[in-house]
Amino acid sequence: MHNLFPLFIAMITAIVLLEMLATKLRVAYPILLVLAGLIVSFIPTLPVVTIDPDVIFLIFLPPLLCEAAWSISFKEMKKWWRIIGSFAFLVVFFTALSVAVVASHYIPGFTLAMGFLLGGIVSPPDAVSTGAIMKFVKVPKSTSAILEGESLLNDASSLIIVRFALIAVGMGQFVWQEAAVSFIWMLVGGVGIGVLLGWFFIQAHKRLPTDAPSDIALTLIEPYFMYWIAEQFHSSGVLAVVAGSLLMSNQRLKFLNSTSRVRGLSVWESFVFILNGIVFFIIGLDLPEIVAGLRANGTSLREAIGYGLLVTAVLILARVISAYAAMIATLIFRPSVAPRVRSSKQRFFMPLLLGWTGMRGVVSLAAALSIPLVMNGTVIPQRHLILFITFVVILSTLLVQGLTLPYLIKRTKLFDAVLAETPEEVAKQQMKQGLKQHVYQFLKDKYEQEEHNRVAMERILKHWEEKVNAADDSWMNERTKMIFIELLDVQREYLEKLNSESEIDEDLIRSQLYQIDLEEERLRMI
Repeated sequence: MHNLFPLFIAMITAIVLLEMLATKLRVAYPILLVLAGLIVSFIPTLPVVTIDPDVIFLIFLPPLLCEAAWSISFKEMKKWWRIIGSFAFLVVFFTALSVAVVASHYIPGFTLAMGFLLGGIVSPPDAVSTGAIMKFVKVPKSTSAILEGESLLNDASSLIIVRFALIAVGMGQFVWQEAAVSFIWMLVGGVGIGVLLGWFFIQAHKRLPTDAPSDIALTLIEPYFMYWIAEQFHSSGVLAVVAGSLLMSNQRLKFLNSTSRVRGLSVWESFVFILNGIVFFIIGLDLPEIVAGLRANGTSLREAIGYGLLVTAVLILARVISAYAAMIATLIFRPSVAPRVRSSKQRFFMPLLLGWTGMRGVVSLAAALSIPLVMNGTVIPQRHLILFITFVVILSTLLVQGLTLPYLIKRTKLFDAVLAETPEEVAKQQMKQGLKQHVYQFLKDKYEQEEHNRVAMERILKHWEEKVNAADDSWMNERTKMIFIELLDVQREYLEKLNSESEIDEDLIRSQLYQIDLEEERLRMI
């Protein structure tokens, strides 16, 4: 362990430096991470780090899924649930089926079950990669919400496919009746257990005398509890984490105070960032062993790269076909919910760009690394080849699609007209103006007649009427501070109501809520 400690310190340092370089180059940092993993594999003196496949999911998936669920806009997910559901389940299954058919025909030693195993691993697009790339281009909120919601749910659907494919590979047969019952239980049980545990954790935060450090510590272990308990009941741990985290995210203002929210955001961002980087470096450290396993099974490196590129082409083609099929089905059966377009050119390019967003990433890597060496006494064949193909797919999609997607969006000018119609700055100003008016009216109605501490009350009124900060804090006694903090709660209530009743982007509202939390922290320090 002491021998590996310097290696892990070096890995984390490299991850941080690569993120800085990615920001400087204006590229998504997962692109540099996957390249770094490839470079690491060529360093002969580095040790091979092997993690037990049985604990790969338990270590990496719960926090990654939890962070994604806390970041996503639940309001937008509900609005676009039909499109998100079709991409997260139907498209994933179609993609896995396409990979299974092609792999069983063109890759020696692959049965249909092995093809489904590979297809389930590489079918889900990566939320982190897509989000990192979207930082450099402007797209409508509807498009980003669809991509974020899809990437959150498709992890669950793809990993369900992986589980059933592993059973088929290990047992050598597949009983459809048992699989159907198990599939339904995984869905219903996973969601039910996640919601139940999410409610339980919310009550624990409310009733226990927690502070910011303990709140943050609890949020770090809660997704692991959700995943582990759901798996003990043979349901979907992934769905449990997603469902429970979505519930907790939607109730965050009710059970976490401003200090916990502000500090927790920074902790979680850093934690998930490091986890993503470690997975890419682990595959790089394992690549020499994987390549050796390929050669031992009689597969040359050139052949393995060819299989990886073939699977990549199938993935891209299947996603683009699915995007066009979804557009046609929407226009035929539900034209009222079809995205607005200004021309036939925009209608043509919209599915193409949605199809081009299928970069693969850390979930596929974790799924591939989780394949056991032996299952039910049967050695899993072609494990090394599946790992290598997965790495090639991630490398290819990140380099090809990840580097060209911003260019395609700018070149096609697909979203220019939509973005021009609903400028973000206008919505932000409308929200802030309504917020100031609401708070000022509340203050006048409740406190204008209060005689006690009249000078302080006049200052508060002036603060909200003119929206300026006082030059000093000498007048800020406990009574005044209490009123100010009450006003911050009034603002939160207003923004929660605004979020549920209006079309304002939830990200803008969350940004304003974060500023309110920072203001409360400043007040408490006076």
